[in-house]
Amino acid sequence: MRIKPLLFVGPAIALALPAVAHQLAQTQPVPTPATQSSNVASSSPEPTATPPATQSYTSPADETAVEETANLNLPPPPPPVEYPGWARRDPHVVGQLDPEGIGLGADPFGTASGAFLSTLMRRMQTPIASRWAHIALRDALLAKVVAPSEVNPIDWVAERAWLLLRLGEADGARMLVSGVDTDRFTPKMVQVAVQSALATGDPPALCPLQDGAAKYDQNIRPLVQAMCSALAGEPDTASAQIDDARRRGRIGGIDLTLAQKVVGAAGSGRAATIEWDPVDSLTAWRFGLSVATGMLPPDRLINAGSTQLRAFVARSPLLSPQQRLSSALVATGLGVFSSQSLTDIYSAIYDTTDPGDLPGTDAWQVRQAFVGKDADTRIGAIRKLLAIGKEGYEKEAARALAARAASLVVPDAKLAKDAPELISAMLAAGYDQAAAKWIPVIGRMDDADADRCWAMVALAAPDIANVGTSRVNAFIRRDKSQDRLRSSLLVAGLAGLGRIDTNTANSLNRRYGLGLGHVSSWTRIIDAAAGRGQSGTVLVLTGTGFQTPTFAQLPASHMYHAISSLKRTGQDFTSRMIAAEALSRT
Repeated sequence: MRIKPLLFVGPAIALALPAVAHQLAQTQPVPTPATQSSNVASSSPEPTATPPATQSYTSPADETAVEETANLNLPPPPPPVEYPGWARRDPHVVGQLDPEGIGLGADPFGTASGAFLSTLMRRMQTPIASRWAHIALRDALLAKVVAPSEVNPIDWVAERAWLLLRLGEADGARMLVSGVDTDRFTPKMVQVAVQSALATGDPPALCPLQDGAAKYDQNIRPLVQAMCSALAGEPDTASAQIDDARRRGRIGGIDLTLAQKVVGAAGSGRAATIEWDPVDSLTAWRFGLSVATGMLPPDRLINAGSTQLRAFVARSPLLSPQQRLSSALVATGLGVFSSQSLTDIYSAIYDTTDPGDLPGTDAWQVRQAFVGKDADTRIGAIRKLLAIGKEGYEKEAARALAARAASLVVPDAKLAKDAPELISAMLAAGYDQAAAKWIPVIGRMDDADADRCWAMVALAAPDIANVGTSRVNAFIRRDKSQDRLRSSLLVAGLAGLGRIDTNTANSLNRRYGLGLGHVSSWTRIIDAAAGRGQSGTVLVLTGTGFQTPTFAQLPASHMYHAISSLKRTGQDFTSRMIAAEALSRT
């Protein structure tokens, strides 16, 4: 059976739990579920204390004591209180990052319609073309800002968390979900919370969601109850519930066995043998419960999964660094992992490798790139690190891995053949000022190497006012990419950043047919959002305009309007990094 690429389905349909029809990659249009009032029911009044009755001694044989106790006018038990008033959190303001601290301003979404933004996010196809756009969009979704109008504030959190999950950002999604009191969860929020719990391999997070999740799939309730009983220290109850689910439940096979394994790991002592050979698809349930017990599904299922799934594997804490490594490369290429996070993975592998085996490992090369005995040793190690990834996400991850070491290399025209990859590596981690140090030596390089280096630095370096028309023309004439792709992205980036004026951009566009002048509803909307100073809306629209896996399919007009809008809303660094990344990866 051919496995499709996505792990999760839309939050308003099935929960990606072990239902037979729920396969790894089903995707359907997501209807908006009915919203639920976020008002909290007022607490019941305190029961009136009843004066204690006068008690007299009765012998054990006096059965009237039972009758007297039964007739006492006892107060009703107080209602359970999970959230005292002082612990309540405002559902209108949920997030982890200070928007002003990440350069978005105090009100990133302004007066934008929450319903419109929710639709954009729900329909966004992931992954997107740019690693830096991914990073900026993630930060915007995690920003602690007031929910926009025309949307239930809790559903707004759910939409943000759901998009983060589809971007591969499981921890970010969990942060948002945990920022809302569970008794206020709307139906949409329940479904996203279940997805978040499974993506992070966190079965205990399912326990507060049992009643809500059962409304959408009654079959999984006995298994969730069993796991939660075991986690609550009731192993006998959990074992009985597993046995009952095996006899009467409609879920069996590996889905039930994985639940039993969780029950055993929680202290029941029941062993469970997992047989993956008959399994031809990996649902969220199967992934979440397996990594929760420190077990990685077979490579054939992981490799057939989506890039989001690989990011979930990379952050699974119960897996060993070596088990996580290949997925960590994908996560870094996507933008889920930073260059430092990937370096930490290699550091952990270095610490657990036998000293005699170290010289032949990539972890050794990471160390040598920083502390090699001389410059030749260090640059040699950097070359080996850059060769780890041949293409796609792995190649971008290798650049990020080598970034810090590359930033320490002294610029030299003798390194002309290495310079394009060294600059690409630095920009993959945002070392724009280190990359700008190569400007004086670029002019002494051959045309091909000089063009690659110049294009990236002209876009990425801070404080460049104008790059000069003659240099741009020379680049375009020597450009051998298909349909002058690199030239169109270069001119779009320079024009968006204001490093060539509008007349020059229009002249180059007409002369070489670069496609910058295309106008659509998307270009008009993002320009209008930038005009209103809505930095968050611009980032959501940038993600919408970058819905393609690579820059090769990205229209130059989308690049121009996205870069221009980001710069106009004060996101200069992000706009420069996205523009330079386009030239680095094409």
